[in-house]
Amino acid sequence: MVSVLRKLLIKAPKGSEEYRSACGYLCGAVGIAFNLLLVALKFFAGIISNSIAITADAANNLSDAGSSIVTLLGFKIAGQKADSEHPYGHGRMEYIAGFIVSILIMIMSWSLITSSVKKIIHPEETVFSPVIAVILIVSILVKCYMAIYNTGIGKEIDSVALHATAIDSLSDCIATGTVLAVTLISHFFGLNIDGYAGVVVGLFVGYTGVKAAMDTLNPLLGLPPEESFVKSIEETCLSFNENILGIHDMLIHDYGPGRKYVSLHAEVPAEGDILELHEIIDALEKEIGEKEHCFITVHMDPIVTADAEVINTKYALQTVIEKINNGILLNSTHKHHKKESERNLSISMHDFRMVPGDNRTNLVFDIVVPFGGPHSDSEIIDYINKEIKAEMGDKYVAVIQVDHDMGTTKD
Repeated sequence: MVSVLRKLLIKAPKGSEEYRSACGYLCGAVGIAFNLLLVALKFFAGIISNSIAITADAANNLSDAGSSIVTLLGFKIAGQKADSEHPYGHGRMEYIAGFIVSILIMIMSWSLITSSVKKIIHPEETVFSPVIAVILIVSILVKCYMAIYNTGIGKEIDSVALHATAIDSLSDCIATGTVLAVTLISHFFGLNIDGYAGVVVGLFVGYTGVKAAMDTLNPLLGLPPEESFVKSIEETCLSFNENILGIHDMLIHDYGPGRKYVSLHAEVPAEGDILELHEIIDALEKEIGEKEHCFITVHMDPIVTADAEVINTKYALQTVIEKINNGILLNSTHKHHKKESERNLSISMHDFRMVPGDNRTNLVFDIVVPFGGPHSDSEIIDYINKEIKAEMGDKYVAVIQVDHDMGTTKD
C-alpha cells in the first residue's frame, strides 16, 4: 500500500531533499490513519470485553497517532531551508521529533502501568468474543506492516524519526500479542491476569521508549562519523592527485540527515607551485562535496619533502611513536589488559617541521591520541621527550600539540 502511494504521490527524484521530505510526510500521514483506525477498533473491543489491557492498548495507539503527527511536523520543519537564524538548516528537528515520540511512548507506558496496577488491586471479570480476537489479530498485522514499511523507508532515507516509529510499531505488535494471549487464557482457563498483563505491556512499552530516546539523543549530543563515510573521503583524497600526500585533522559535524559539514587538512609538497596546489585543493573540495553530498573545507598543509635532515628526523620520531603503539610505554607504566590491546589505540603524527636556532632546534609537530587510550597526554609527551634526548641529544626539543581522534562508528 505504502509502496503504491509512494509511486503515485512522490514525483521528486530519489536521493533529493524533496524526496526525503515527501517520504517522511507519507509515513506520518499513513501512520496517523492506521493508528486512528486501531484506536476505534480497540476501544470498541475494550468496552465490550471490560478489559483494561485492551483499553490500555487502544490508548497506546492513540499516543502513536500523536507520535505520527509529531513525525510529520518534524519532517516539515527539518525540510525548511537555512536562514539567518539557523544558518546550518533545520535538519536536527527530525532528531528532536524522534525524541518527542520516545517521550510520548514513555508517558503512555506510565499510564498503562498505573491503570493496570489499579486493575490488579480491584480486579473485574473480562468478556471474550470472536470479534475481540479478530480485532486484536488485525491490529497485530497492521502494526507489523507499519514496522516493516517504517524500517524500510527509514533505512532508505536514513531517518532516526522513522526508526523510532518502527521500534514503537514493533513493540505494539508484541504488546497486542500479549493482550490477545491474556484474553484467550482468561476465556479458556478462567485466569484473570488482565491487570498483570497490562503491567508487563506497560514495562515493555517503557523500555522501547527509553531505547528510542537514546537513539535520537545520541545524534543531538554528537556521534562519531560512520566508518564508511570517513574511509570514502580518505580514499577520494589520496587517489585524487599525486600532490596530495596525506590527510589529517578530519572533523565532521552532523546538522541532520544530508547536512554534514566536513573539514580536513591535506598534506602537499612545500616545494610545489602554490597556485597549482590551490587549484587541486579546490577541485578536491568540489569532488568530495558532490560525491558525499556534504559541505567540505580542505586546508592546504605544506610538508617538506626534499630536505634530507627533516625527512630523517621525522622518521626517527615516527619510530619513537611506533614504540608506544607496540606497547613499550604500556608495559613499563601500566598493567596490560587484553581488552585494551584489542582496540585500535594507535597514536599518529603530522604537521612536522624543524625550527633551528643558535643553541637548540625545535621539533614542532602534532600527535593524534585516541580517546580511551591507556596513557595520559602528559605520559606520552614525557616519553617522546625522553627518547628524543636519548637518541638525538639535548640540542633537539619537542614542541608537541596533542589532538584527539574523533573516532568512527562501525557500520
